[in-house]
Amino acid sequence: MIWRKCYPLLLCALWFLLGTLQPVSAQTPAATTIQPPAGRVLFVLSSQQFHGNSTLPAVISFGEVVHAWDTFHSAGFTVDFVSPAGGAVPIDPKVLGPRLTERLQDQRIMAGLTHTQKPTQIDASRYRAVYYVGGSNAMYQVPEDASLQRITRQIYEEHNGVVSAVCHGTAGIVRIKLSNGQYLLAGKKVTGYPEDYEDKTAAYFPYLPFAMRQTIEAHGGLFKAPDPEKPYIEVDGRLVTGQNYPSAPLVARAVVQILQQQQATAKN
Repeated sequence: MIWRKCYPLLLCALWFLLGTLQPVSAQTPAATTIQPPAGRVLFVLSSQQFHGNSTLPAVISFGEVVHAWDTFHSAGFTVDFVSPAGGAVPIDPKVLGPRLTERLQDQRIMAGLTHTQKPTQIDASRYRAVYYVGGSNAMYQVPEDASLQRITRQIYEEHNGVVSAVCHGTAGIVRIKLSNGQYLLAGKKVTGYPEDYEDKTAAYFPYLPFAMRQTIEAHGGLFKAPDPEKPYIEVDGRLVTGQNYPSAPLVARAVVQILQQQQATAKN
C-alpha cells in the first residue's frame, strides 16, 4: 500500500530530473568549444650578420619581434619566421634591457628565431599577413630576395592579406612589384627609418646599400617620417608601416584590426 501511494510521487520526481538534465546536455558542447586560431602571420627577418662586406655586426631588432609577437599572440594569431638563409638570425643581447633579456628564454619566440624557415618552405596561402622586422641588418638580403617578394605579393594579391613593416624593415618591401608591374608602394603612404635620421658619421653608414626615403619616393611611395623619437605609423589600405622601434606594437595592432574587420565582414 505504501509503494502504491509513493508511485505517483516517484514518477513526478523522475519526470522533473529528466527535464532538468536535457538543457544541461544541450549546453555542454557550446561550453567546451575551443575557439579556432585567428590565422597565421609571417615574420620576415634578415640573416645578415655584418654591414655589407665589413666586420661591423648587424642584428635584428629583437624588441620589434617581441612587441609585435605579443600583440598578434594575444589576438589569437600564430606567428612563423622566415629569413633568406633560414636557421638562426643574429641577436645582440648586450643592447637589450632587463625585460627583453628575459624574453630570450621564451621558447615560443626563440625556437622560431633560431630555426627560421627558408622561403622555399613557405606556403603563402597559409598567411593572412606578413610583418617585416627591422634592425640594422634589415637593409641587407631581404630587399633583393625574389622568393620573399613573391611570397609577399601572393599574400597581398591572391589572399587579400596585409603587408606590414617597421623601422628598417620597410627596406624589405621597397622593391616588391605587383603582378601588374607596379611597385607595391606606388601611390601609397609609407613610413620607415629614412637616411635623414641615420648617423652619417657612424662606421656602418657607408655600407648601407641604398637610401630608404629616396628609393621609396623613386618607386612612387608617399614617404613621411615626422619625428625619429616618437612612434608613428601609416595605414594605407592593406599596407601598414611604422617609422621606428616604438612603432612596432602600433603596427601590429593596426594589422590585427584590419584582419578582424575582414573576418567580421566575411561573416556578414
